[in-house]
Amino acid sequence: MATYRKPHLKEAALKRLLSVVFITLCGVLLLIFLLGTNSTSSSISRHLDEVVDESSPFSEELSLPKQNHLSLQLEKRNQLAPRNLDLYPSLAEDRIIVVLYVHNRSQYLKVVVDSLSRVEGINETLLIVSHDGHFEDMNKMIESIRFCQVKQIFAPYSPHLFSNSFPGVSPTDCKDKDDETRKHCNGNPDQYGNLRLPKIVSLKHHWWWMMNTVWDGLKETKEHSDHILFIEEDHFIFPNAYRNIQILTKLKSKKCADCYAANLAPSDVNARGEGWDSLIAERMGNVGYSFNRTVWRKIHKKAREFCFFDDYNWDITMWATVYPSFGWSCLHIARVQIGIEDLDKVPNIKAEWDMHVYKHQPGYKAGFKGWGGWGDERDHRLCLNFANMYYSLNTDSPLKS
Repeated sequence: MATYRKPHLKEAALKRLLSVVFITLCGVLLLIFLLGTNSTSSSISRHLDEVVDESSPFSEELSLPKQNHLSLQLEKRNQLAPRNLDLYPSLAEDRIIVVLYVHNRSQYLKVVVDSLSRVEGINETLLIVSHDGHFEDMNKMIESIRFCQVKQIFAPYSPHLFSNSFPGVSPTDCKDKDDETRKHCNGNPDQYGNLRLPKIVSLKHHWWWMMNTVWDGLKETKEHSDHILFIEEDHFIFPNAYRNIQILTKLKSKKCADCYAANLAPSDVNARGEGWDSLIAERMGNVGYSFNRTVWRKIHKKAREFCFFDDYNWDITMWATVYPSFGWSCLHIARVQIGIEDLDKVPNIKAEWDMHVYKHQPGYKAGFKGWGGWGDERDHRLCLNFANMYYSLNTDSPLKS
């Protein structure tokens, strides 16, 4: 009986040995496979990180506020083609796009629209009007424009569109900086202890949303690399302004290698101009300023500094956190008149003019702590979302059809 069973025992032992060897080989092969996959995944992950870093300094997923009906409708309107294409079917190749950003001061808007209608060359370019909110009298005024191609865009997350939720006034907002129920309300005070005011923070939100949308979100402009001119509803535009800014942007690289922008006015809004024939290089102003996509990319990379700086003014924020990293400066002309004279009706800049440089000027600089009004973390997040909304890998642009 024993001689009969012995071969079976040897056979069973051999089978067990083969099984162990087989399992061991499978384990080794599986380990090799997993290590290779992990290496590939790491490589892909690093590649994606590089893609994100190259196009945007942020990696957060978008978390934009929930939109109401009006917000969604205005966002759809942003996709509409410019008007007056039948009157002006083509644009000049050397055009400088003009962006006019407005709120609800219709008395000022009427003046600037009238002055724009008299600007030489305005019919050669595209005028983009960016609205902070929706005000029908402002809308109708822009719709009446016939002197050029015009496109309207509306900030869909303007606090003026949200009457019962953030970014407008929310029922859960903290009402007082000493509110005993702060743990049960939303809102962070600024450095001076003040809570947010939606009508105030909208100024900075609108400017930042507009910049990101104009440079990176509109099909009419997202491939545009040259200068874009930005003006506001309370600016008066001289008839020669467009031709002058064309000349200034061309002279900028030749006359002032360190100049990153061209301005139609001095940085001091109260200045009447030096009154002599010269080009001026000085600190960046906030009236009639223009820059190109290269400069925009530099601004965009400073989004965190912009979004976390505790000041509700976009221009002071730029002076204190962004422009100092660019060096010096912007270019404008010395002769600036208050009233319209014959000289203001034709281009009055000469390439042979000398350049005067102002290197030490008063004003907001790096180190200024800000006037406050921008301490709420929700505003910081919304601001960063505006910077990221056209770069997100997981969320389509809100303007994508």
